[in-house]
Amino acid sequence: MTALPDRPHTALLVIDVQNGVVAAGHNRDGVIANINTLIDKARAENVPVVWVQHSDDELKYGSENWQYVPELIRRDGEPLVHKNYPDSFEETDLESVLAERKVGRLVVTGA
Repeated sequence: MTALPDRPHTALLVIDVQNGVVAAGHNRDGVIANINTLIDKARAENVPVVWVQHSDDELKYGSENWQYVPELIRRDGEPLVHKNYPDSFEETDLESVLAERKVGRLVVTGA
């Protein structure tokens, strides 16, 4: 349920599944396969998939570590939100991306 009555839709938020974040993660391949399953289900149901990508001193913008893992493919038209803080909403356009799509509920996955 959403507390935003004018925003009845749901979106899948895919956060920070980047090479430098998940390289040494526990069960990396299994986790990414599960995320891919969620993405496929969201797309099949016409649920927006919104991608969030982090940049900092260890994840330099444009570097190999900064890139999303190659197993996850962002489609044209799926929003990509860039962030520089641990919070996906802090100084990003995520709120406006969600508002534009009338999203009041989120399914969150990622690293």
